[in-house]
Amino acid sequence: MKSRRGKSCGRLWKAPRRRRLISVAHSKQAALGFRVHSGWAALVAVRLEKGAPVVLVRQRAHLVETFTYEFRQPFHTAGKMLISQARDFIERVREEAKRLAQRAIHELQSDLQKQGMALKCCGLLLASGKPLPNLEKIIASHALIHTADGELFREALLHASRRCGLPATAIKERELLQQAVQAFHLKPAELMRRVTELGRALGSPWSQDEKFATLAAWLALCASLKGGGRTQSRGAA
Repeated sequence: MKSRRGKSCGRLWKAPRRRRLISVAHSKQAALGFRVHSGWAALVAVRLEKGAPVVLVRQRAHLVETFTYEFRQPFHTAGKMLISQARDFIERVREEAKRLAQRAIHELQSDLQKQGMALKCCGLLLASGKPLPNLEKIIASHALIHTADGELFREALLHASRRCGLPATAIKERELLQQAVQAFHLKPAELMRRVTELGRALGSPWSQDEKFATLAAWLALCASLKGGGRTQSRGAA
């Protein structure tokens, strides 16, 4: 990369020999990025090579066993139940999502480890980031129902990341491009051109889901390397 941020992220590759040894270790580190939908998430793993991201894995992970409307949009379903039944149903879906998210992340950790890569952190895109009210108020509001469905699966991924030992960088989606432009010193059009180009060799799907997940992973990994392995929540409420 010719950008200032590219030089910053890639500085180790142009350093004296001792620092180049450090860069080799960094090139073996990877991060996951997630963009969540109801019942599933776009998942992309990246590493850095000379400061630029290289896509290692591109998946769409299911976060419910039964991939139907009933389970993919649990708060919509709960709104048709008695409140006691609704609580039980939401809790079952929540626990299932945590289990499936952890399984997906753990399998990726194992697969990457076999390739000599270490998964170090993850980046997760948030919606508004505002706290939700209690269940009774959620199911009384169609807008809150939509928000709660997404938050349930985001929380499952955050829980799974912690269980797998991966610090998470949480980024509000509406701030993602602004943060990436500032971090990598690229104009928005050039940034998205480069991210789009990453998917050319992979083929479909390489939609906005995968592109945004890539940016989240890239930001998280650069933050982790810069902070000596620590990541911080960015843009979370």
